[in-house]
Amino acid sequence: MYPAGMNTSIDYYSFPMEPSREQLTYVIEQIRGVRTRKGVSQLELSLKAHLSQSFLASIETGKKQPSVLTLIKIAQALNVSPRIFFPEPKGVSREQLKDEIISLLGSL
Repeated sequence: MYPAGMNTSIDYYSFPMEPSREQLTYVIEQIRGVRTRKGVSQLELSLKAHLSQSFLASIETGKKQPSVLTLIKIAQALNVSPRIFFPEPKGVSREQLKDEIISLLGSL
């Protein structure tokens, strides 16, 4: 039986639990690319984003996966929109994507 209040109309197992390698590579390239274009070192970014330098290095090398909150911290520290980490999927409107991101952020 399901726990009380659990939404049983959604097939939770149909959603990918882990991002694809392609998605992670995209995020890594965005973080490293923006950081280097702005002339910011990993140490500077880690201090501005309130992250450890080793954690940031682990994200940039693909050893760790950043949470949405971590991506927001990194975006704020780089003075860019967090949207750069979320490419617009084909077949999904900008409005649908915006609603989905807002929903995900609201669940934090």
